[in-house]
This record gives sequence, structure tokens and C-alpha cells, in this order.
Amino acid sequence: MDHVDFGYLFFGVDNDTLAVKGTTFDPEHTNLKTGQSLELFLRLGVTPKIRFEIGEFKYRDMIRVVVVKIPAAEGEPTMFHNEPFVRINESKTSLRPYTDWIREIYNSKTDWSKVIVDEATIEDLDPEAIAVARKGFLERYPKLSSEITSWNDAVFLDKAKLTIGGGVTRTALLLLGKEEAAHLLGHIAQIDWKLQTATESAAEVFSVPFLISTSKVLAKIRNYRFKIYPNNTLIPTEVWKYDEKIILEALHNCIAHQRYQSNCRIIVTEKEDCLEFWNAGDFFEGKYEDYIEGIKTPKKYRNPFLVQAMVNIKMIDSQGYGIHTMFVRQKDRYLPMPDYDQTEDSGVKLTVPGNVIDIDYSVRLIQDASIDLSTAVLLDRVQKHKPLSDTAIKALRKANLIEGRKPNLIISKSLAQSTGKEIEYSKRKGFSDEFCCDLILKLWASTNPCLAVR
Repeated sequence: MDHVDFGYLFFGVDNDTLAVKGTTFDPEHTNLKTGQSLELFLRLGVTPKIRFEIGEFKYRDMIRVVVVKIPAAEGEPTMFHNEPFVRINESKTSLRPYTDWIREIYNSKTDWSKVIVDEATIEDLDPEAIAVARKGFLERYPKLSSEITSWNDAVFLDKAKLTIGGGVTRTALLLLGKEEAAHLLGHIAQIDWKLQTATESAAEVFSVPFLISTSKVLAKIRNYRFKIYPNNTLIPTEVWKYDEKIILEALHNCIAHQRYQSNCRIIVTEKEDCLEFWNAGDFFEGKYEDYIEGIKTPKKYRNPFLVQAMVNIKMIDSQGYGIHTMFVRQKDRYLPMPDYDQTEDSGVKLTVPGNVIDIDYSVRLIQDASIDLSTAVLLDRVQKHKPLSDTAIKALRKANLIEGRKPNLIISKSLAQSTGKEIEYSKRKGFSDEFCCDLILKLWASTNPCLAVR
């Protein structure tokens, strides 16, 4: 099995004689010692997230065999509960003592996006997509404006790092390829848009060139302005349901960071109150929380050639600002923060809300421009009833933004007063009878200016 792409684990075949004996093992329903199915057991225990394929067949139409297809470690060791393992002959042992093998694994990473497709030529690239790429390149590198106009397509594509010495790469086909040339990729290369609401459903599939297709997906998404009414005011704040730059940033991130070896579509789901973006893979370096503040810069990428080309034609940024930008723009529109889920189907799902969850959160952002991004992210966790660290809770309490006990944190009194929520706040917090009587009298007086509490 040395230097092969996949290994296979068979249930129902004798390990010594290779005789096919059959099995009753059911990977979907059989409980292991953990009480989990095999697929869930592997998904939760194995890192990085890799795509296991589990299937079954009938040997000679009679004997049932279950097979698990296991991809080889690539770019980093495959670990189970944070321990790397290796198979030596018939034994499983820790990989840690074998430093040469570890080094070989780290050096084994092949950039899928950099591979030249021998059958492809520049004629397989879409002229409109090339023109859009030229425009993006010019915006990225305005100092080269006098030179760019003199470059023919072949020179431009090499300069933009879409081709290599005239050879058409998978990156060039993904971003600029004609739809009829998609088969040259050996990949499904599609973006699937779905509309799923209580009353409507629709779907459309978009192929390459992705540089053009992402704008077509954007055009499918219904977007409109709606009003947020702060309490005690007749002047609403109008915001768009979705920010177009956030949508394109999310789509382009899916393209840049997709694990193409999994041969999966990018899936965009439009729901009543949010957008969901799914792509195969996981965060290649760190967690999404590391990038919210815009401080961390990734040191490596899953598809470095593709990423560099997308940077060159101004589809993405390479400094780790993409996630930061999405969070900032969502905060500036007073809406809930994006959410990432890395536990679903060996992929990453980004959810972008397009509605108000808690009016107090939105009004607070409208009325208090001093709230920074990190504080807004913490308040967003409060409105979504997500857990907070003790340090975060302490900071919010110090700023008089929250009260209550974990896990039932609520909006603090000072915040409630600024949003006209005194009665609801009092009901949720709970006070002594004496305090409640005093509060009722004060509220009565405050809503009846002609009366005075004596």
C-alpha cells in the first residue's frame, strides 16, 4: 500500500486467507462500544476531516461484503483523538517516533489546482471570463495599466498565474473555462443554488466559469430593504436583507478553500431568514474565530495556486481579511453575525442571517457606535443563547451589557432601558415583591408625567 491514494478495509473477508465469508455488519445502524454508528464514530474522532466512503456489495451475488475506502494522509498526518497512527505490517502503532515518515507526509501535499490539464488549450477558456479577469487584475495592480493593454491573452494568463508557460491549469478551467470544457477537469465543478422556504422551492445548477457563475448565483438570491424600528422612535433604520459583498466573499471563499479531491459541489441554500454556503473540506489552518478580528494571516492554503490566481484577479484577499470583512459588514448593518459549522458532512457550512433575531441587539448597535467588533460578537452569542467563557461574561458584565446566571444570560437593565424593554426585563430577571412594587410605582409615574410618586 506504499504511496497509493487509497486503502480499503473489508468486512466479510478473512484477513489471513482472503477467503470471502460475508458479514452481517451494518455500518449505519450497528452500535459500537461508544453507542455510535461507524460513520459518526470516524467523523468525530478523525482529524483532519477526511472523506470516508462506505459501501457494500454481493460477492458472486450471494455473499455480503462491506468496504470502507480510506484516503491516504496528505499534507499532514491523519490522527485519531489527536494521536497519529501508522500501520507496520499487521500492527497499528503510533507515528510519532517515525520522524522521517512524518516529514514525508508533510511534504506530500499536491496542489490539485496547479496541475496542468494536457488536453486543454486557451481555446477552452471563455472570452468574457478572460475580459472580467483582466479588469480585476487591473484593479489589483493599477501600476501595470500601461503594460496590461499590450498583453495578449496568453501573456496575461501567465502573468495572472492562471496558466503556467501557456499550459492550462485546473485553476484556469475552474475560473475561466467554457462550460463545455468542464469535463476536462475530471471534477463535478458546479455551484448548486437552492431556494427552500415554507411556501417556495426552486433550484438551479451553475457550472464553470466560476468567475462569471458567482455573479449569476448572486442574481438568483432575493434581496430587499427592510426597516428596523428602535423603540420610542418613529424613524426606522433601513438595511438590505443581504450584503452583496458578503455573498460574493462567501462564494469565493468556498471556491478557494474547497477540497477538490472530494469531487463535491458547492451548495448555496436560500432560506426564509438566512443564506447557507457549504463546501467540502475544513479550515486548513486554525479556526474561523482566529480570523474574525482581522489580525491572523494564514501561513498556508489548501489550494495555493488557485488562491494566488483569485487574489490576482481580485476575487479574494490573501491576508485573512475575508472573514473579518464579513463580520464587520454584518455588524455595520446591525444584523446577527455569520456562523460556521464544521461538523456537517465533512465540510464547512457558513450561515449568513438576513433578519433580526433580537431587536435589543440590533438597536444597541444602532444607538451605540462605540461597540467594537469583539463585543458585538459576544452580544451575538448572547442573543443566540450560545455559551460564553467566564472571561467574556465578566467583560460584558463590567460594561453593563448582560445580567443573569449561566446559561440564562439576559440583556442588562441599562441596555433594556435604552430599548424600552423594562417590563420584559423585569419579568425575566425576577425581583423581590418589595422591589417589584417600587418598580411598578416608578413606571407608572414615568409614563404619566402629571403624576408624582410620594
